[in-house]
Amino acid sequence: MAAKVHAVAVIGKNNNPLFIKTYTGQADLKYHFIAHTSCDVIEERVAPGTKSFDLYLGLLYVMEDLAVFGYMTNTRVKFVLMVGAADVIIKDQEIKSLFKKIHAAYIDLLLNPFWDPEAPAMIKNRQFSRRIDDVIQSVNTRA
Repeated sequence: MAAKVHAVAVIGKNNNPLFIKTYTGQADLKYHFIAHTSCDVIEERVAPGTKSFDLYLGLLYVMEDLAVFGYMTNTRVKFVLMVGAADVIIKDQEIKSLFKKIHAAYIDLLLNPFWDPEAPAMIKNRQFSRRIDDVIQSVNTRA
């Protein structure tokens, strides 16, 4: 993938932000806004009455120079990936594999007996943050 990941967001089943991490020098507020906006798009995609439900939701929308991709777990936790979309081709398969790695890191966090998945607080787990950083850095160094 030639595009660079700008931010990753994990959003709870009640649309509360659990984890937002940026990989640019810009302010976080822009990415918080994009993460919340993508909640509406995700809810439209998985609205009652839609027949096929895949965990990977694909490209949600393009905003300025960012392509926003979505993924939703069976427990309705949402992952949002914000990727720079300036004149590059982004392959769905590469984005899917990124989401699967992020999902695996989240599952490992859920297996931690000291973390409460029902807590409305942001995820402060250093190991989870490190795993997400490793996944994103592996992609950004190839960009």
